[in-house]
Amino acid sequence: MSLRKKTLNGLIWTFSQQFGVQVISFFITIVLARILGPSEFGIIAMLSVFVAVGGLLVDGGLSSSLIRTGRANQKDYSTVFFFNLGGSLVIYALVYFLAPLISNFYKQEILTSVLRIYSIVFIINAFYEIQNARLVKVMDFKTQALIQIPSVLTSGLIGILLAINGFGVWSLVWMNISQSFLITVFHWVFSKWRPSLIFDSSCFKRHFHFGYKMTLSGLLEIIYKNIYVLIIGKNYSAAQLGYYSRADSISQLPTNNIFNAINSVTYPMFASISEDNIRLKMVYKKLVQQVLFWNASILILLVVLAEPLFRFLLTEKWLPAVPYFQILCLAGILYPLHAYNHNILKVKGRSDLILKIEIVKKTIAVISILLIIPFGIFGLLYFQLAFSIFSCFINSYYSGILINYPIKEQLADIFPAISLSILIGLICFFMDMFLKPYIHFSDLERLIINSLLYYILYMSSSYFMQFTAISDFKQLILKR
Repeated sequence: MSLRKKTLNGLIWTFSQQFGVQVISFFITIVLARILGPSEFGIIAMLSVFVAVGGLLVDGGLSSSLIRTGRANQKDYSTVFFFNLGGSLVIYALVYFLAPLISNFYKQEILTSVLRIYSIVFIINAFYEIQNARLVKVMDFKTQALIQIPSVLTSGLIGILLAINGFGVWSLVWMNISQSFLITVFHWVFSKWRPSLIFDSSCFKRHFHFGYKMTLSGLLEIIYKNIYVLIIGKNYSAAQLGYYSRADSISQLPTNNIFNAINSVTYPMFASISEDNIRLKMVYKKLVQQVLFWNASILILLVVLAEPLFRFLLTEKWLPAVPYFQILCLAGILYPLHAYNHNILKVKGRSDLILKIEIVKKTIAVISILLIIPFGIFGLLYFQLAFSIFSCFINSYYSGILINYPIKEQLADIFPAISLSILIGLICFFMDMFLKPYIHFSDLERLIINSLLYYILYMSSSYFMQFTAISDFKQLILKR
């Protein structure tokens, strides 16, 4: 199978996986949000940074190294498997003993027991990471979809049943643990790979040399992304953190769906053509234009529809999250651009450059955030928006040098789609405000009418203006 057909087939299956998983997760979360309150979600959000850091340290970036290694063998896979397994036990023990300190930091006694139980996922996940890396490496996204979708659905139903029966925050804990367990079981059922009793120090050193830099840069990214949760959780109530975490997770749905689905396919694809800069630039350019075309339009539409959307899905009790959600949607528009720029650096083997960039960015971010704390939650949110733009410029500059795709050219390629998205969004917003006093629409009717109006205007304008993303999308479908 040609690289193009393999990539397209992979895109179809990975989109099926991503959207299948996210649609199921979304509706499960909606049901849980109607049963539980913001405080329960806030408590889980308090754990997010520690769970994310633990998960990153368990792997140490070695799975990414396996994916980019052209001829990884049984010795490579087994070595990384046993490193991950040993690391998971160490990290779990560390978190177990630190749990009371974390509980005292947030002044939430329940966090000690919640974190100790929740962190079992470190050990569970270590049993399937290599099988998953192998599936990604060979671009077998069909199997990944068959693993992920039933696991998320079953664990979600477990969470809902527990919530209905009054388990509160524990329904969220056991939902996540059961999901990790099911994913692990299915990976061992579907994957033919089994570890051998091998741990080769030379293999480990080779993968660790690449992986530790990725881990350190990832660690900085996790701490930065969760510093808002730490600050809000420390200085405000669990309910306020619950509003923020719901707004953040829903705002990330479109971006994560589009980015993660495409990234699962494009990272190994980029790795396969990493030596051909002309081809790499051409593929990357088309990818960025396509992703930003859809991502910007969806997020701007969500900004316009935020209030009726939250009231319709989550009920009135979640409306305080609406302004948080709108700002976070705007901050997410450029995320795919600087994320894909990171991928260029990764496939070029420049994990050292990624680490240096992240150190500079996150140092600036942390200092700025500490200075902004007195301005409250909205000060933090507006800084998140500004820093997203800043990060985009930094990442684009360095990757642009490596593939001769300067930031000026990158911005010129994405500016039309972003500008049109904002313009159509403003038209729909003012149209909605104008009609509101005269015609009483239900929230569902407002969502449907504005969505249809938005995309009719957006797609027709894009077609009339001959956007490259439209022609590329048509070509992609017709050549399927």
